[in-house]
Amino acid sequence: MKPLFSLPSACVLSLAAGMQVLAADAPGFQLPLLPYAETALEPYISAKTLGFHYGKHHKTYLDNLNKLVAGTPWAGMPLEEIVKKSAGAPENTAIFNNAAQVWNHTCFWQSMKPNGGGKPSGALLARIEKSFGSYDSFTNAFLNAAVSQFGSGWAWLAQDGDALKVVKTANADTPLAHGQTVLLACDVWEHAYYLDYQNRRRDFVQIFLEHLANWDFAASQLK
Repeated sequence: MKPLFSLPSACVLSLAAGMQVLAADAPGFQLPLLPYAETALEPYISAKTLGFHYGKHHKTYLDNLNKLVAGTPWAGMPLEEIVKKSAGAPENTAIFNNAAQVWNHTCFWQSMKPNGGGKPSGALLARIEKSFGSYDSFTNAFLNAAVSQFGSGWAWLAQDGDALKVVKTANADTPLAHGQTVLLACDVWEHAYYLDYQNRRRDFVQIFLEHLANWDFAASQLK
């Protein structure tokens, strides 16, 4: 399986087809490299927003996770396994929140690319049309889910069995914890868009769909 971005170590664990992050080893999880330069998504997402989001928020979740799992049975466990096993367990809430956010953000970076967006094609478009009736119906559902998510959270295109569905989750929750396959992720925590769009979340999500969505990545996740 060819990774979509390079990693500074041979210790690699597949999260899903085409998406990779370093597995926990002696020094713990390492921050995966972005698949593009911090300026690559401009003018839609500024380098300042991407730098803070990736270099501060994503890294903080990863650093917190390393501290939480160090010297415990969680250490050395694949990230996906940590997310799935810690989900729904109150005693493991901190581990879940940080592990899921590391996974979610890695998926979010892969869900965007320069000159992305627009209408997908091929098998992915056929599956979207089968599940939603039309591509326009999908975009309406995705926008509504993203905008109606109260407070911090995520909007997703996910595969559940043979069907595709739009899912919204709060805080760190993720379709991965519910047995679904993520095809596309959009972060609607305020730090994902506020510097560039202020309170205009709908505008940000619309731009995400029209100019940033990485449909090649989404298609690679189909089962």
